[in-house]
Amino acid sequence: MYVALWPGDVYPLGATWDGKGTNFALYSENATGVELCLFEPNDEETRLSLTEVSNFVWHGYVPGVGPGQRYGYRVHGPYAPTEGHRFNPNKLLIDPYAKAIDGDVSNGPEIFGYLWEDAEEDLSFSELDSAHLMPKSVVVDQSFDWENDQLLRTPWHETVIYETHVKGLTKLHPDIPEELRGTYAGLAHPAAIEHLQRLGITAVELMPVHHFLAYPGHLVSKGLKNYWGYDSINYFAPYSSYSSNTTLGQQVNEFKEMVKALHYAGIEVILDVVYNHTGEGNHLGPTLSFRGIDNAAYYRLVEGDSRYYMDFTGCGNSLNVRNPQVLKLIMDSLRYWVAQMHVDGFRFDLASALARELYEVDSLAAFFDIIHQDPVLADVKLIAEPWDVGDGGYQVGNFPVRWSEWNGKYRDTVRDYWRGEGTTLGEFAYRFTGSPDLYFQMNGRQPNASVNFVTAHDGFTLTDLVSYNEKHNEANGENNQDGENHNRSWNCGVEGETDDPEVLQLRNRQRRNFLVTLMLSQGIPMLLSGDELGFSQKGNNNAYCQDNEISWRDWNLEKSNEDLVNFTRELVYFRHQHPVFRRRKWFQGQAIHGQGVSDIAWFNPDGHEMTGEQWEVGYAKAIGVFLDGNQIPSVGSKGERISDDSFLLFFNAHYETIEFTLPICMQDRKWVIVIDTKEPRFVQEERVYTGDRAVPVVARSLVVLRRLR
Repeated sequence: MYVALWPGDVYPLGATWDGKGTNFALYSENATGVELCLFEPNDEETRLSLTEVSNFVWHGYVPGVGPGQRYGYRVHGPYAPTEGHRFNPNKLLIDPYAKAIDGDVSNGPEIFGYLWEDAEEDLSFSELDSAHLMPKSVVVDQSFDWENDQLLRTPWHETVIYETHVKGLTKLHPDIPEELRGTYAGLAHPAAIEHLQRLGITAVELMPVHHFLAYPGHLVSKGLKNYWGYDSINYFAPYSSYSSNTTLGQQVNEFKEMVKALHYAGIEVILDVVYNHTGEGNHLGPTLSFRGIDNAAYYRLVEGDSRYYMDFTGCGNSLNVRNPQVLKLIMDSLRYWVAQMHVDGFRFDLASALARELYEVDSLAAFFDIIHQDPVLADVKLIAEPWDVGDGGYQVGNFPVRWSEWNGKYRDTVRDYWRGEGTTLGEFAYRFTGSPDLYFQMNGRQPNASVNFVTAHDGFTLTDLVSYNEKHNEANGENNQDGENHNRSWNCGVEGETDDPEVLQLRNRQRRNFLVTLMLSQGIPMLLSGDELGFSQKGNNNAYCQDNEISWRDWNLEKSNEDLVNFTRELVYFRHQHPVFRRRKWFQGQAIHGQGVSDIAWFNPDGHEMTGEQWEVGYAKAIGVFLDGNQIPSVGSKGERISDDSFLLFFNAHYETIEFTLPICMQDRKWVIVIDTKEPRFVQEERVYTGDRAVPVVARSLVVLRRLR
């Protein structure tokens, strides 16, 4: 079939429809030839050689081709793995700039650039054609009626993040039509949005939605699937299987409709993005896109042995962020998701890998410099997962100004405190006050640099955290060898499910302890979806391959755990209501202890202020903190003074009840208990304390008192 091909333009990269035809442009520095492959509905393939090359960009314009057209590339060049080149025109390749992709990669020897059974492994060359196993890139119409939708730009200090999975959140939701469950449209459904609004959530942080390798061979052989999605094979296309609309390219519009609906409800959308590696894996992985387009340009290869990949991620490869074109790819992707898809921010998976100029992590790497000055990204939320698996990769506290970080030290300290392990009170107090030792002392950042969390997708859920001492990952098919071994969890006396009322009572109290600590700490709280429901993964702390009831949120729990759901709602509302728990600026004076601090003070259970020596005692598990609502240094949006109630918080992680005495300097005022975590809900009856009357705090619980004006 004859298809006209005009020279076209070098920019923009990808497939761009102009109403009359489509321009195609692909970057490859080391290719010797590029074929554009157009596919009919019956998979008949037409190949067009792109003869125009400008600045390593191969381009051409095809008149008459428009939205819904499926396409791919075949790229010619040397197949010399020891030199870093893995070109193989027998492999159909996904366009790195495709805005939509039709379907998933199917497994088979054809998708590999080498012969499976050959003794030379990846040094051999495969002539098997992969087109029938490969999803096709799709030309899209990018027009969309946003109806004046804008980024919400919710201030950081007012933000409450809800980490969730597009499919897992709604797959079992009984109030969402079955055909919409597990999709972008399902997340946009009023039933899902109502739950988020009633919780007081201001931002959803979505696990990866970039099109990813869903069925890697090692999981398919076990009857499993890549559920989490941390194996991107494209950075522009929303994953097609999360769309309820099967029309080619319509997953883009469905994603936009989801964002628009969430924005209308006052909820921001933050994407978990994986720019550190791709799903093509190590030297024995499949050839799906980048590897076949220009392996040496897109990936970090081992110096002196270019057959192999640098692996800072534990996933087989690392993107070559030293290459300007790779940096451009990442930046173009980020801008696209903000400008065209109206996303409010990003959480960068294994962000330390992006900061590696050579081998060491450099906080002033080009990647961060470029983001810092980019006008499109100037006011979106940027969150780093501040570690990778390489040497020196743990970089909590070391990211630049404007970045917030998943605070792994917060998670570890709070878990250790409430399970009674040997964390010091000084360490706990630092985490509760926003981790000024990490962010203020290092580079002058504000408390919003700390994204506080106790649980996340990677690890135990909140219910499992208080129900299991050990991981139980047998369903993953790796003999329970995968996943973290040191969970900082405590089963409260029985491993797993139990009917013991004392154990259940303790577990419920511990869940409330974690939630209250999280929501009343300075910094930005992140709640794992399902924790408010009491959701359990049955002890699986690495459910990356469980696309089933192990991971899908069970909405029947909303009734059986009604007290927990309502307690969480009350707690988030309480945080929103009281600015003293979400300050924009640090506490004054010394961040934790010292004389003359007016806005915060720390006390022993006997009512005396903490001494310097007591901060470093590892066995001490009880402490009180005073927060003065009249000493908030920030002003409101109109310059008005901000004031709030004042509070006392009494923490007791000891195994026995401890009676706290009101601080001596505060005994002339009346205090009323608003939260006592031994109770399933906020305290309803008014319990007033004054003078030297003791406040009993039962074992492993905390009490919050409000000063009466």
